[in-house]
Amino acid sequence: MNINGRHYRTIWLKEPECRIVRIINQLALPFSFEILDLRTVEDIRRAIKDMYVRGAGLIGAAAAFGMYLAALEAGDGSFDADLAAAARILKGTRPTASNLAWAVDRMLAVLSGRTEPAAQKRETALRAAREIADGDAEECKSIGLHGLELLRDIAQKKPGETVNVLTHCNAGWLAFVDYGSALSPVYAALDSGVKVHVWVDETRPRNQGASLTAWELGHHGVDHDLVPDNAGGHLMQHGLVDLVITGADRVTRRGDAANKIGTYLKALAARENGVPFYVALPSSTFDFSMKDGVAEIPIEERDATEVRCVTGMTGRGSLETVRICPDTTPARNWGFDVTPARYITGLITGRGICAASEKEILKLYPGGNNG
Repeated sequence: MNINGRHYRTIWLKEPECRIVRIINQLALPFSFEILDLRTVEDIRRAIKDMYVRGAGLIGAAAAFGMYLAALEAGDGSFDADLAAAARILKGTRPTASNLAWAVDRMLAVLSGRTEPAAQKRETALRAAREIADGDAEECKSIGLHGLELLRDIAQKKPGETVNVLTHCNAGWLAFVDYGSALSPVYAALDSGVKVHVWVDETRPRNQGASLTAWELGHHGVDHDLVPDNAGGHLMQHGLVDLVITGADRVTRRGDAANKIGTYLKALAARENGVPFYVALPSSTFDFSMKDGVAEIPIEERDATEVRCVTGMTGRGSLETVRICPDTTPARNWGFDVTPARYITGLITGRGICAASEKEILKLYPGGNNG
């Protein structure tokens, strides 16, 4: 994506030494655009855990670069053991998104048990991390092209009118290395001349829709409106939504999808009102070891402070955090929910669009998410 006339990915290596990982600080958005340098595995761990980076694909890419930094830090005589320790640290940061563990395991598979000198292993780690990041970007670009056909079909049925998309949370460029998943079709549609408008859920409690999705849509020139999380059903009842597209943090082999808390309610409203509901994802988001998403997908529960407080910019231009409930009020903060496959119209993947069913998913990915 272009920011102030310059193209950025969300994560990259500082050239030419390639020993520093650079990220866009998502905690600073939308009020300032900051780039952070990450030099160690601990830096990567903190960036993922504290959500300086967030989004399924970007978390995976960050973990891959974290394993590369681990290779730089590893001792020549303890290389495999040091990498295994780094893998445990990175996997322990956030439990729901499958891309993280997928990327770490892929890096381990490439690096562990090799007999060449440690210097060559570090070169291999660099190539592997870059391949994961580049693969994420290319797959998201393909998601956009496949999803574009859905928006074109709707546009042809209502010539001259705008295609209205509802999304929840941020599954755009900021959530991946480039392009995004749920927003990739939107960007492709706009760039191809389709008139498109996005309803942006605020996405409480961390407000990723308000702070991230609205920010990147604005930079790309996409027509959009920020709405309260609970407005989606009303919009669908009144024919103001042509389709819903969300991202996902983990999708089972049968098509159940975990995404930001509140997604399930959007799917129910979409079914009630006959609105197509699509989930966009790269192959690394599939977890082929799981069948029943509601029963098996681990749901992260985050600090209750996120529910009890909000942070924003005051009229004086300073960032402040305020409490929005009585001081003694307890709170719970589940980060994700699971939408059963029966409520999902289709999955938009890098290989095409398919039904949210084991049979159709395996037609596109007969070798799982590594084949």
